[in-house]
Amino acid sequence: MALGACVACTPSSAPSSAAGPTAATPAAPAIGIDLAGIDKTVAPGDDFDAYANGAWRRTAVIPADRASTGIFLQVFQAAEQRNADLVKAIAASNPAAGSDERRIADYYAAYMDEAAIERAGLKPVQGEIDQANAIADKVALARVLGAGLRADVDPLNATNYYTDRLFGLFVTQDLQDPARNTAYLLQGGLGMPNRDYYLSADKEMAAIRDKYKTYVAALLTQAGIADADAKAASIYALEEKIAKAQASIVDTENVHNARAWRMDDFAKKAPGLDWAAYFQAAGLDGQPSITAWQPDAIAQLSALTASQPLQAWKDWLVFHAINRHAGLLPKAYADLAFGFYGTTLSGTPQQRERWKRALGAVNNALGDAVGKLYVQKYFPASSRTQVQQLVANLLAVFPERIDKLDWMDAATKAKAKAKVASMQVGVGYPDTWRDYSSLEIKADDALGNAERAELAEYRHQLAKLGQTPDHGEWWMTPQTVNAVNLPLQNALNFPAAILEPPFFDPNADAAANYGSIGAVIGHEISHSFDNLGSEFDAQGRLHNWWTPEDAAHFKAASQELVAQYAAYEPLPGLHINGEQTLGENIADLAGLEVAYQAYRKSLGGQPAPVIDGLTGDQRFFLAFAQSWRSKTRDAALRAQVIGDGHAPGRFRAQTVRNIDAWYDAFGAQPGQALYLAPEARVRIW
Repeated sequence: MALGACVACTPSSAPSSAAGPTAATPAAPAIGIDLAGIDKTVAPGDDFDAYANGAWRRTAVIPADRASTGIFLQVFQAAEQRNADLVKAIAASNPAAGSDERRIADYYAAYMDEAAIERAGLKPVQGEIDQANAIADKVALARVLGAGLRADVDPLNATNYYTDRLFGLFVTQDLQDPARNTAYLLQGGLGMPNRDYYLSADKEMAAIRDKYKTYVAALLTQAGIADADAKAASIYALEEKIAKAQASIVDTENVHNARAWRMDDFAKKAPGLDWAAYFQAAGLDGQPSITAWQPDAIAQLSALTASQPLQAWKDWLVFHAINRHAGLLPKAYADLAFGFYGTTLSGTPQQRERWKRALGAVNNALGDAVGKLYVQKYFPASSRTQVQQLVANLLAVFPERIDKLDWMDAATKAKAKAKVASMQVGVGYPDTWRDYSSLEIKADDALGNAERAELAEYRHQLAKLGQTPDHGEWWMTPQTVNAVNLPLQNALNFPAAILEPPFFDPNADAAANYGSIGAVIGHEISHSFDNLGSEFDAQGRLHNWWTPEDAAHFKAASQELVAQYAAYEPLPGLHINGEQTLGENIADLAGLEVAYQAYRKSLGGQPAPVIDGLTGDQRFFLAFAQSWRSKTRDAALRAQVIGDGHAPGRFRAQTVRNIDAWYDAFGAQPGQALYLAPEARVRIW
């Protein structure tokens, strides 16, 4: 359950958006919020996001190569520039052969060598194309599908769940046995982000479908493939059937749907695919069992491999071999892919500069190698210590809040507190780093580097099978602007790159730090007690530790939050799915409550100073709302509402309407749009 899909869709490049050490006004570094971004013509009780961010939003400009702007982009751009400086310095140092620095330099150089990429043409993917075209029967199809299985999805985070391969793999702790890792098989197979793009009756989605069909045909034509239009129609028809077979995002997040199948169960419970050939090609044939995360969908997808024409599958494989790597093929392919995935799906008019794309690719392939250097240069031990103390302060508050719950019995409270006490929290960076010594990187093979890196990651995941789970394992790199809760590990990761102004500023007022990074920390802690995280116990085992009465109360309170968010309408006729966003909304609400209590506790009973006319509580809530400031293109906003587990930032900022202290701080009154009577305010933790 990652903190934010907003990492890629809410950032800030407008001059008026500066905060923390980049602020334009002398007081900003001390106060830690953007005073110039506040719109005092808006009543806080009517729209707190507009009050906190309205003046910023009026002048904020979304960069041409971005789908949105806001605080996350502001922090991401700072990390990106640091990464660029690191990579340039590494390349200039002529690092030793076989070193991680050499791998970083060569990966970047190959990505940037556009002339070599143009000369190579389709040759780097020709092997995959030939392999697909050579499939003679359904057994061969199973082998090719199995050989293409990769580890690139997370079943506990629907936001990150998306693969164009028929299935995806995830390896982590077993749901029932915390002493062993297991493999999870997940649905996949689509070229668009999720099933709704194929099935929704919305006219905007229908228009996207038409453009996708055009794109598929154009890409095949560019590759010189005969009968491109007919093959594109066949590919789309197959993907539409795949979409109908898939589980929804809400169903995917229901952990109780998962089923552990022994290897010979797959042929009985999901007939169609030659599973023996598939698992052998995937290197999984020696496993005692594999967990089918969406068993009904996996069964239906398997059936499609038997019922649909072999030629349709071959054409589908050829298209995805090209499409998956379009960004590393000649410019004509990359431009076509950006036209659909960038402009059509997100509304972004301009592709990012190549050096920025190259940095992203290096971070994806060699994340820990870059991250190790990143923290050495940019993340001082003092910042790690200070954030660790913040985490400790918030973790201390959560049990106090649990003790005060009047609806939870003593036994359930004890188990909830045991879960908090056993949380493993990583701040800044992992204690151990990934070994890339077996990964071959060539300075003249951009696409080959990407494929070898993908395969290395897959083998790294397979190597965990049969091993005891590592609860200290990180699922994000230090240079990632995000944070994550890992329910199966009962662990939290807070990467170094998000621990920067305005989220965290060691020189800022405590109210700002608690309202921003404190709420982020509280959010991740609270994910352990949201609608999904609460299903897991202190050892990360799927286990019901609730009494029926407590579970019923939790469910009822959660449904109040579902209804609150379902009333929000980001675009005309398009409402937030309160069930789809429930986990993130619970985490926002509980995290904000915990951060506020920890802030008040940090004052030691003394009154907070008034700074620039703002009380401590006002600064706290403003810092929270400004952390979620965003300005997003309509196409990207639509995509987020349809396919993301997070509500758009401006609605996350309105979480304050459920907090009593916010009413005291800003005087919200009955009749104002955000006002909720005390008994109507949602209270869960």
